[in-house]
Amino acid sequence: MGQSNDRRSDDAERCGARLARARESAGITLEQASARLKMPVRVVRSLENDEWQSEPSVFVRGHLRSYAKMLGVDIEQDLVRSGVNEVRPAELVSHTHTPKYRHMFEQAARRGIYIAITAFIVVPVWLATKPHLSSMPEVQSLDIPSFAAGMGDPASQADASVQERTPVIASMAAIRAPAATEPQGLSLTFTDDSWLQVTTSTGEVLEQAVIGSGEKRQWDAREDLRIVLGNIAAIKARQNGKPVDLEAFSRANVARFKLSSDGSLVPTSD
Repeated sequence: MGQSNDRRSDDAERCGARLARARESAGITLEQASARLKMPVRVVRSLENDEWQSEPSVFVRGHLRSYAKMLGVDIEQDLVRSGVNEVRPAELVSHTHTPKYRHMFEQAARRGIYIAITAFIVVPVWLATKPHLSSMPEVQSLDIPSFAAGMGDPASQADASVQERTPVIASMAAIRAPAATEPQGLSLTFTDDSWLQVTTSTGEVLEQAVIGSGEKRQWDAREDLRIVLGNIAAIKARQNGKPVDLEAFSRANVARFKLSSDGSLVPTSD
């Protein structure tokens, strides 16, 4: 373990020395490099002086690559030899496959429930009105006009019964069409290896690890958390179902923000 740390330190020193020489040859000061990289001066100085052991390797890798790209220096081989480029492989997560016949059975079961509810409400109403319709006397033709004029039309009475049952049938539409709701809170989808650190408002670390491609994280909108993300180009964020631009919270490919208890995202300092 000690030999591995010594090897990483020596190779990282070569990276820092190369970057320092390239900057000086280009006539760029530390302050100018800091402004171009959008990094604090102390971070640029620590990269050149190899004072990176306290930072996660994914942050060091991103900072070194950004610095080298600005100066036109290729340090990929140095990163591979130094071990800074090493990332823990993502854990495989098994997903249960739902057979097609089971999906069809669940759909049929849901439809059966809707039909049963409809029958449970409509059938009693129909049974309650059936005796009234069957007990109506048959109208016969008589010679007394006043008696004939006083009788109502059976067809109109039947229409009235149908109209009385209409609100009951129409009310089933509300049962059959539940309102769709969007997911609340903050969700992250990782498309490549990225660094994640999640802490509470009291400083307790809930998670700190390299997250692999294909993994997701979800937090409730009411949680009060501080989140740090590395390699934000490989992270897709959504808040309450809507996409979030992590560039608004980032510096040097690292995003820092606070998920407040009211569901809002607030940028935080280093």
